[in-house]
Amino acid sequence: MQMKGTEIRVRGKVQGVGFRPFIWQLTQEFHLKGEVFNDGEGVIIRLTTKTTGGQIERFRQALLTRLPPLACVDSLTMAEYKWTDWPDNFRITASATTAINTQIVPDAATCPACLAELHDRTNRRYRYPFINCTHCGPRFTIIQAMPYDRSNTVMRHFPLCPACDSEYRNPANRRYHAQPTACTECGPNVWITNREGTQLPGHWLTHAVNALKQGQIIAIKSVGGFHLVCNACDNNAVATLRQRKQRRHKPFAIMAANINAVRDLACCSQLQQKILTSGMAPILLLKKKAPTSLADNIAPGLAEIGIMLPSNPLQHLLARAFPYPLVMTSGNASGYPPAIENKAALVTLGHLTDRFILHNRPIIQRCDDSLLRVDNQHTEVLRRSRGMVPDALDLPEGFPDADGYLAYGGDLKSAFAIGKGRKIIVSQYLGDLSNVNIQQQYQQTIRHYTSLYQLNIQHHVADLHPGYFSHQLAEKQAASSSEITFVQHHHAHIAACLIENNRQPGNRPVLALALDGLGLGDDHTFWGGELCIADYQNMRRIGGIPAIRLSGGDRAAREPWRAYYAHLRTFLPQLTKQELAALLPRKPIQQLNTVWTKNINTHTIRSAGRLFDAVAASLNIITDTDPLEYEGQAACHLEAIARQHHSGTDPQLTIPLNELTLDLRRFWGSWLKLTGSTAEKAWLFHHALADALASMVLKAQSQYALNELVLTGGVFHNALLSSLLREKLSRKIHLLEHKDYSCGDGGLALGQIAIALLHNGKN
Repeated sequence: MQMKGTEIRVRGKVQGVGFRPFIWQLTQEFHLKGEVFNDGEGVIIRLTTKTTGGQIERFRQALLTRLPPLACVDSLTMAEYKWTDWPDNFRITASATTAINTQIVPDAATCPACLAELHDRTNRRYRYPFINCTHCGPRFTIIQAMPYDRSNTVMRHFPLCPACDSEYRNPANRRYHAQPTACTECGPNVWITNREGTQLPGHWLTHAVNALKQGQIIAIKSVGGFHLVCNACDNNAVATLRQRKQRRHKPFAIMAANINAVRDLACCSQLQQKILTSGMAPILLLKKKAPTSLADNIAPGLAEIGIMLPSNPLQHLLARAFPYPLVMTSGNASGYPPAIENKAALVTLGHLTDRFILHNRPIIQRCDDSLLRVDNQHTEVLRRSRGMVPDALDLPEGFPDADGYLAYGGDLKSAFAIGKGRKIIVSQYLGDLSNVNIQQQYQQTIRHYTSLYQLNIQHHVADLHPGYFSHQLAEKQAASSSEITFVQHHHAHIAACLIENNRQPGNRPVLALALDGLGLGDDHTFWGGELCIADYQNMRRIGGIPAIRLSGGDRAAREPWRAYYAHLRTFLPQLTKQELAALLPRKPIQQLNTVWTKNINTHTIRSAGRLFDAVAASLNIITDTDPLEYEGQAACHLEAIARQHHSGTDPQLTIPLNELTLDLRRFWGSWLKLTGSTAEKAWLFHHALADALASMVLKAQSQYALNELVLTGGVFHNALLSSLLREKLSRKIHLLEHKDYSCGDGGLALGQIAIALLHNGKN
């Protein structure tokens, strides 16, 4: 005989977050009987109806309002269910194997309850470096298949001891069905070795503290990969790390033990504190205080420093035991992704480190630390990875389902995106695809995602540039039977911002400022300083930064003086050879003139990034002896120096407009006559550029009667320029900015997949 009951279907972030034990506890409170289990869609709750309808409604309300910390409900539906056997209690039953449509949870920083136990001498997990519960710990980095059960994670290698098993099976316990749970008796363990891999006797933490005090470098296996660690207050140790890693200028992130230690080193608002102490536990760029105890060479030439708090128990133990902040930088040799395997780390990192702290819990997915910034209450994502991935974005109404779509992103700051039903999932930051080792990691990660989410890829989407590895890989993968769509670089940037702001297809077009280094344009020249009218289907350039002819190929992006030369030759052609030589001392002017005249290895580009390079070179902010070490380095230093200018100088510099295009001929004519300190000039440039861009936008607003503006592209990582533009435009036009994804190439795949969905696979 069948008996009527109620089935509640819950979709969202409901696996791996303590959701089933939470449901069990609610049913005990409301005296309900039935069952709960995971399946590929999320969680199913089945209840008997030997109760009033009001009681089930109160249960539903409690479910939605009292969720576990890491849980998020996208949808909840209720339907009739027919029982064949009427249950006499409420139980958690085995997961059902169905098609995978549920969300996977990012790794979460150690929760307060676990942290208290970690430092409690009476607790059986005292100082255990892998303590976790349903509210914290590894998730994405340890999962191999769905649904999220222990047997589908790396923890299947660690059978539970009786004590842990008892907790795991007790619905009233915080570790009930906590898949990564373990203890010293049954779980992973940590040890320390020398650089050759020989294990050292004694406790790993004692050895680590002593090594750090002696100025040594330690490679530490963390949750998403290895870190290289040293004393952040030891100039010699930091210099040694820079020398070994061949990283002369790129800033290092540091880890402080607690929020009070953060405030000793940098300015930290309430919002910034909230982000640092969140389950995401990212690196956050903060304004440096002066003076501090930090080594001078942590973030040379920059006004901000990247600071994080410990995000896992091992880091908490080390930070508590060592009295100074620690450099915490990615554990990789030049040209390699961060190591995740012990044997590989011993091979690739042995020349960089003095000690290894290793453990035997495998890492399935590399995940760098996420990197964020807060500027005037605006939170900006610079690198989206650990703690944020693989959170999904819901498609706005009007989009078709995204099943079978794979967007490859760009080659710099690469990240791809997959479609799954009504969601887009963007991968973690994967690095620069110009290196073969990163290319291999990129392809391995794509394979992992397609397996994990059980995808059948039918639509490939890539950047328009045929020289990109990502473009070539997409062509190769689509060669047999799949469809492929190529998307213009800046259109993808704009679409990414539109979809982040939940813009529906068919909405009115918007104005868009797309400012970056470069991307191949529709006319096969290189773009990077565009004012456009755009929606998901179309983009039209209406103005922006004028073109220059830039020589030197890829070297031009690493040698800012080449951009300076190109701007001078393009906009001040009357300059003599002697005048050019005076402006560019120690440069081969005759050779440059020959290359320029004969158009050898020269490209036509419009680029805001190269404008910043040229201005920085004109101020000698970046020395001529070394090429740039990281993308945007010249602009970062230019911004940092501009922020040193604190006086209320009246703007003496303007960048006029020629219709909807910046008049750089008149700008450079004025710039070369400008007097003042380097800091004042840098400040004036930022203000003049912001004024010019704002005037250009408002002129276009009037001309085209469009009242929304997208700000996108990597140049908007410049917080000074972004804040000036907000100040000048926010009351005059509705601004659309990125929120949870990078405005740079890390968010490119999001826009690519949005455009391709509406093009429906057309070439």
